[in-house]
Amino acid sequence: MNLVPQLVSFAYIWFIWFILMPNASASSDIKKTQEWCVSSVKQTRNSKQETRMRKDDITKVWPLKHEQLLHIEDHDFAMRPGFGGSPVPVAIDVQVESIDSISEVNMDFTMTFYLRHYWKDERLSFPSTTNKSMTFDHRLIQKIWVPDIFFVHSKRSFIHDTTMENIMLRVYPDGNILFSLRITVSAMCFMDFSRFPLDTQNCSLELESYAYNEEDLMLYWKQGNKSLNTEEHISLSQFFVEEFSASSGFAFYSSTGWYNRLFINFVLRRHIFFFVLQTYFPAMLMVMLSWVSFWIDRRAVPARVSLGITTVLTMSTITTSVSASMPQVSYVKAVDVYLWVSSTFVFLSVIEYAAVNYLTTVEERKRFKKRGKISGMYNMNAVQAMAFDGCYHDADIDQASLSLHSEDSIKGKSTGSPSTDSPQIKRRKSLGGHVGRIILENNHVIDTYSRILFPIMYIIFNLLYWGVYV
Repeated sequence: MNLVPQLVSFAYIWFIWFILMPNASASSDIKKTQEWCVSSVKQTRNSKQETRMRKDDITKVWPLKHEQLLHIEDHDFAMRPGFGGSPVPVAIDVQVESIDSISEVNMDFTMTFYLRHYWKDERLSFPSTTNKSMTFDHRLIQKIWVPDIFFVHSKRSFIHDTTMENIMLRVYPDGNILFSLRITVSAMCFMDFSRFPLDTQNCSLELESYAYNEEDLMLYWKQGNKSLNTEEHISLSQFFVEEFSASSGFAFYSSTGWYNRLFINFVLRRHIFFFVLQTYFPAMLMVMLSWVSFWIDRRAVPARVSLGITTVLTMSTITTSVSASMPQVSYVKAVDVYLWVSSTFVFLSVIEYAAVNYLTTVEERKRFKKRGKISGMYNMNAVQAMAFDGCYHDADIDQASLSLHSEDSIKGKSTGSPSTDSPQIKRRKSLGGHVGRIILENNHVIDTYSRILFPIMYIIFNLLYWGVYV
C-alpha cells in the first residue's frame, strides 16, 4: 500500500519532464535560429554598404592594387624604359619659388624651386575606362625607374620633408609620368667684382643626368624658355632680379662621353643705395672734413695735426670694413678705386700742412739771420718756444732784435769778390731764388690755393668715376 503513492509520484514527474523538455529545446533552437538570421542580415547590410562606399570612392580601392595594376612586380625597373633602343626623352620644367640668399664671400647662391620631370614608361600603363591618372607619394619612387638628375657645381641640396617628403608621382593610363619634387639647392656662382658695388652678376644653375649620357637619356626643356616660371614677388635685399632664362647645351667627360645639360640663367643687378649710405657718403665727408684744415691758422699745430690724423684713421676704418665683407680677390674693385683715391686726398691734406709748417720754419730762420744775431740764450729760447707751441713771437723778436743792416753791408763789402758765373747762369739763379723767395715769404698762399685746387680735383675725379662705372 505504501509503494503505490511513490509509484504514482514518480510517474507524474517522468510525464512532466517528457512533455515539457522537447518544448524548451525547441524554443532554444528557435532563438538560435532568429539570432543567426539577424546576424546574417546585418552582415549582408554591412557588405552592401562597403561595396557602395568603394564604388563611390574608387581612390580607396586602387592604392590597395596599384602594384598589381601597374605590373610593378612583372618588370625589372633597374633598366631604363626602352633599354637597348633609342634614348628615353625626359622633359623638364622648373618653377622658381624663391632665391633665398646671395653670398659674395662664398660666391654662391641658394634657390628653392619645383622641379618637374616628364617621360613615358609603357611598363606602367594600365587599363582605364575613364582615362584618369593615378597620383602617388614618395613611397612608390623606390620601386620604379626615375631620371637621376643632379646639379652641377652644387654645394648642398635637400628635398623638403615637412610634413612628408615633398614628392609627387602621377601615372597616366598610357604610361606617361609626371615626377615633381620641391628642392633647395646651394650652388656656385662665379662672380666678377671688378665693378663692385656697381656690378651686375650672371649666375646659372645647371642640371644634368649623372649616369645616363646622351645615348641613353635625352634631357630637354619641355616648352623652351617658357619652361622656366618664377614667382612675381621674388626680391632680394641687395639685388634686383633683371632676367630669368632657360638654355641647353652639352657637357663632355673624357671617360664617359657627352651628356645633355640644362641651364637656369638669371641676371642680378646690385642695389647701390646701401653702399652710397655706408661707404661712398662717409668717404666724401671725410675728404671734405680734411679740407677744413686749410682754413685753420698755420700756427695752430695741434688743431691741424689732430684733424688730419683723425680723417686718415677714419678712411682706413672704412676701407677695412669694406674689405672684410668681400672675398680676397687679386684684382682692383671699383669701390677700392674710390676709397684709395679718397684716402689719397686726405693724406695729401696732411702733407700740405707739413709743407706749410716746414716752409714757415725756414722763413723764420731767415728772418732771424736778416735781423742780426741775438744773444745766444734768447735765440735758443725763441726757437724752442716756436718748436713747442707752433707760435712765432714776432713782437718779442722785434723788440730784442738788433739792426745790423749796416754790418751786413760792411761785411758784404769786405768779403765781396767778383763773380765768375755767366749771365745765363746768373739769370737762372736769380729766377729760382726769386720764386723760392716768394714761396718762403708767402707760404700762407699754399693754403689759399689748396682751398680751391683740392675741391676742384675731387669733383673732377667723381665725375670721371661715376661716368665710367655707372
